[in-house]
Amino acid sequence: MDYVSALLPPVVMAVFFTAIVVTIVKSQGGPNKSKEDAAVDAALARVEAGRHSDGSAEPGRE
Repeated sequence: MDYVSALLPPVVMAVFFTAIVVTIVKSQGGPNKSKEDAAVDAALARVEAGRHSDGSAEPGRE
């Protein structure tokens, strides 16, 4: 019975990890993809606008 208690935690973690990966893959795309892409594009545009307004042209330059 020691082998069962030794194998149970890795098996449980593998099942949960697989479920998380499947959920992530299934949630990619679909009808909300354009909304998600637009939100990311807007956030990146705000960051770029803030970066250019403070005078730093390159990331990491101060």
